[in-house]
Amino acid sequence: MTTKLGLGVTYDDTSLETSAKSAVRAIFGYGYGSPSGVYNSVNLVNNYGTIVGDVTGVGTARSSPGATSYGGDKAIFGYGSPSSVVTAVTNLVSNLGVVSGDVTGVGTARSGLAAAGYGGDKGIFGYGLSIPASAVYSLTNLVSNTGVVGTDVTGVGTARYGLAAASYGGDKAIFGYGYSFITYTQYSLTNLVSNTGVVSTDVTGVGSVRAALAAAGYGGDKAIFGYGNDNPMGSNVLNMTNKVSNTGVVSTNTTGVGTARSGLAAAGYGGDKAIFGYGQSSSSYVNMTNKVSNTGVVSTDTTGVGAARDSLAAASYSS
Repeated sequence: MTTKLGLGVTYDDTSLETSAKSAVRAIFGYGYGSPSGVYNSVNLVNNYGTIVGDVTGVGTARSSPGATSYGGDKAIFGYGSPSSVVTAVTNLVSNLGVVSGDVTGVGTARSGLAAAGYGGDKGIFGYGLSIPASAVYSLTNLVSNTGVVGTDVTGVGTARYGLAAASYGGDKAIFGYGYSFITYTQYSLTNLVSNTGVVSTDVTGVGSVRAALAAAGYGGDKAIFGYGNDNPMGSNVLNMTNKVSNTGVVSTNTTGVGTARSGLAAAGYGGDKAIFGYGQSSSSYVNMTNKVSNTGVVSTDTTGVGAARDSLAAASYSS
């Protein structure tokens, strides 16, 4: 776009817009691996999709938290399971990728939930389960544009955990898939989130039922679900993906690329691309990544960096 400065002087600020978009980075954090158990270390991803080694952890080490961006340039990790219990603590991430110490939890402590951004600068945590496994939830907690987590909002849709969530359409979000030990059922259904954080009732599922998958936005206004497992015992890992249009419509399965695995995480980077990372294959914890182009094409495996683990979370931030 050309902007007039007066006195006959103009400049092309397209490069500035492109630079702002490409400054978007990602962060993977927390998780579980063997033999170390739960982690609180993080791995940063630059605006070219290159991931760096482990950064010393901050906050409570735990598995199965959720993570989302907020404030337009920051991120937040929240909830999860330190061991045989659950927590509601959160950790804010600055626009430089620096993770803060624990913030006292708000809302129901739980694990296996998902989170995504909505409204352009806010976030939402949703669903999950208690540990010991006695309850599965459909409740949500909204995150303000300053990173303040709200109290529980009455749940909408099927209670489940091991689901994934991502932003789409520029200002909305979508929760999808998951599992419930109450009904011993895996799902492919989705729940759309409006640009004011209102969660819709269940939308009939598209694609294979599964849990322990990941999701991220790409292309500026679309999203993608990927990987996971379609066996309640987690023994049949997958590498298929399902794209989400800018109106929240989920497509049928796309043939998988890269190592089949579950318990991975995903986030956007570079303004219009995404990255899947980590997880557990059929035989071991892994740390490889798979990039997603701005047209939704998933790449083959990239050699792993950092601690191999699963049950982690990821989100975007920018500087």
